[in-house]
Amino acid sequence: MRVSADELAGVVELFGGLTRDELYEALSELAYREGEELDGADAGETLDAAIKSYHLVEYERDDGEPLLVAGPRAFPEQPPHSEDLPHIMDVAERDVDREELGAGVRATLEDEATAALAGADTDRMRELVDVSYDLEAWAPVDCTAIRNRLDARLDD
Repeated sequence: MRVSADELAGVVELFGGLTRDELYEALSELAYREGEELDGADAGETLDAAIKSYHLVEYERDDGEPLLVAGPRAFPEQPPHSEDLPHIMDVAERDVDREELGAGVRATLEDEATAALAGADTDRMRELVDVSYDLEAWAPVDCTAIRNRLDARLDD
């Protein structure tokens, strides 16, 4: 079973956020309902790509296990049979502090911008500029300084 980054975002959005293990459980349930098996390696690659593209972001909780939350680049979609997941899984709906989440995602964006600048990765720099605009619309954060650093290098 294959799912898109937006479908991953749609699944986590059903609960307000899921741990990695819970998301894999949800994907396994969806695959079963489709008469398929979940390819863990493929699902892991899709998950990692969704995090890298900011379709999913990690929210650090006090209990130490981060939640995956629909991110600033996501247009969450519900994959087939996902409406049944809240009834199947023993996971309570979660609330996420948007300001705290936004600040954490901004810090991640800053780190990734620094890495892209150090590696002269212009494709990633362009992508991160786009992410910075999406992030500002998604959470109460200001990414102007990050964007200016990236734009200055891209203009060289």
